[in-house]
Amino acid sequence: MSSVTVIGAGVVGLSVAHELAGSGHRVRVLADRPATASVSAVAAAIWFPHDVQRSAAVVDSSAVAYRRFRELAADPATGVHMRTGMVHVRRPDADLSWTRAVPDHEITPEGVRCTVPLIETGVYLSWLRDAVLAQGTPIRTHRVTSLGDVLPDTDAVVVAAGIGSAALLGDDEVYPIRGQVVRLANPGLTDWLTDEDNPDGLTYVVPRRDDVVCGGTGEVGDWNEVPDPRIEAAILRRVRALVPALEGQPVLSRAAGLRPARSTVRVERVPGHPGPVFACYGHGGAGVTLSWGDAARIAALVVS
Repeated sequence: MSSVTVIGAGVVGLSVAHELAGSGHRVRVLADRPATASVSAVAAAIWFPHDVQRSAAVVDSSAVAYRRFRELAADPATGVHMRTGMVHVRRPDADLSWTRAVPDHEITPEGVRCTVPLIETGVYLSWLRDAVLAQGTPIRTHRVTSLGDVLPDTDAVVVAAGIGSAALLGDDEVYPIRGQVVRLANPGLTDWLTDEDNPDGLTYVVPRRDDVVCGGTGEVGDWNEVPDPRIEAAILRRVRALVPALEGQPVLSRAAGLRPARSTVRVERVPGHPGPVFACYGHGGAGVTLSWGDAARIAALVVS
């Protein structure tokens, strides 16, 4: 048993902490904000490898997370549900490698119809936090500005702080992709849809129990976390064109967040430190989708 400090309390950081504690390590989590205030809380959180390079490792981690979420969907307290929907495909060369991770999918003239996990982030992040705490892992709100302040007090460190990981590890490959959503009252929808190549802009409709998450945007390099009314109006035009039932539904809330993107997802040991340091970040818009798979990869690295 070793002591491991996980930096970051979003969906990736908490998943890593859960896997490490489950493997017998003594774990603590340090983060500058709680999970419910992280970019994870903004996500529509439909299982899908969005805004991330779809390497073989990414698809493998997606498959691991798919299976874990499917198991969690048996417990209503987790906020995880299996929902059917459509990934619209508009290009003949579209990358469909992700379908390898989905047991039951059907390729149609419109795209790919499949059943995937839908994660209600407000419920799920609270459940995951409580599950980590129940393992005896403390979660402390603390801004880490240097690994040198942490390493003397722990056997190993896992940097899983999303976009904040760049400063801690001097990684200039990390950049934000701004995402904006608007949440409407749900008129009774259950099926979700995504349309990444919509000529008018990225479009998705994700019905949850009490609302419908509508998006979106993918503004590379934009650090603005304040919702833009003009962008919201454009989102509403696109989603209502695809799903007329959303016409007239009231706006319940709105949000914007920064997807922590990178040229490739970074899951590895980082050399050059006085103690073992591991990276787990750069997930773009696929943090939830890759969470359990990459957490398992980190747990394997820590003991190797």
